[in-house]
Amino acid sequence: MLKNLPSPDIHCHREHAAPAAAGSRRRRIWDLDHHCHCPLVGVSLPLDTLRRMVNKALGGNVVANDYEVHAGAVSEAARRCKLSELMQAELNARYAREIQIFKAAKSSLAVAELWIKYLKAGDVAGAFWAALSHSRCDVPLQEAICKDLHMFQHQAGAGVRLEMARFNELSEENAVLGRELGKVQERITRVMAQKTADVDRLNADLLQARAESIAKDSRLAFMAQDLEALEASIPQLEDKQRLQKRVDQMAQRQQELETQNGDLRRRLAVAERALAERVVMERSVTEPTALQDVPAVVVQLHQKVVLCVGGRSGNIANYRDVVERVGGKFAHHDGGIEDNASVLDANLAAADLVICQTGCISHNAYWRVKDFCKRTGKRCVFVENPSASSLERGLAQIAIPKPAPDVLMPDCSL
Repeated sequence: MLKNLPSPDIHCHREHAAPAAAGSRRRRIWDLDHHCHCPLVGVSLPLDTLRRMVNKALGGNVVANDYEVHAGAVSEAARRCKLSELMQAELNARYAREIQIFKAAKSSLAVAELWIKYLKAGDVAGAFWAALSHSRCDVPLQEAICKDLHMFQHQAGAGVRLEMARFNELSEENAVLGRELGKVQERITRVMAQKTADVDRLNADLLQARAESIAKDSRLAFMAQDLEALEASIPQLEDKQRLQKRVDQMAQRQQELETQNGDLRRRLAVAERALAERVVMERSVTEPTALQDVPAVVVQLHQKVVLCVGGRSGNIANYRDVVERVGGKFAHHDGGIEDNASVLDANLAAADLVICQTGCISHNAYWRVKDFCKRTGKRCVFVENPSASSLERGLAQIAIPKPAPDVLMPDCSL
């Protein structure tokens, strides 16, 4: 059927048919001037819809190309037939809204104004059919509408070329962005895999920590039970704990008192040494000749044991020479600095005479010597200066006859 129809280019040059008389009835597609059919079919009917209607009209699949389908539909639109009726029904159904809007126009001017409005908005497909099929569309308006659509198609074609160029640029840009997006997605995939592995590892560590915590709590609970059982098995545990606390407090208090006693002993020893020095100085003033006139050579100890307590370790040999020179036997104890203090009592018991050097002796040894000599009545001389000459003067004091206890042993005060 399409091959037997004349070409639309020939129909476009034939003389225009006069529009139908003015009335309320809308014109059909076969009532339009033939030069309107080509732009109407090309603009208002999509190609796939047009091919579907052609297949339906012919009762089979048309093997013609798109141009042949368009040309055949334009030829058939000039007469009333099955294909033109299908196109009429499709146009009315597809553009019912525009038809309803154009129906309100009561004059050619009103139709032209509506057409211009749609033309400026770029929505010409439905408006073109609604305007051409309107009962008030006369020949001048019909030609003007077709000219407007012709120029609109040219501008649309130019716009399509610009849009195609812009589309190509956007396609290239999209391809670049797609490649970058692929790289980013690949990097994100790697990071997510790493993070997932980290999360799995942390979850495993968390589970292990929770298991260890539960194990520790269980051990603590068992230990608490064992402690309760142990406390229950010990009779009078609270009393023992209270007594132990009291003992600890008393031990601390005893240590404090011992510290205070040691400090008092040191202070007392210093005071006694100062008093002894003062007595010696006073006696040296009152009886200077009595002491100075006693020669060391007149002292005869007759093998008596002389115990020297204290003194400097470097003067021990000199101490020994002084004692042995006057016939005595020398014994020494360092006063508890290095020698054992418990040996001091044995040395004091074995000695006949005692010389205590207060400047180089411990406080404990000092008091033990003083207490021992007081209890036993053993003669003792306290010497402040740890020199050999002081030892000789001490021996001279021991050798002086004993008229009275307060005269012979002024330094002992025993």
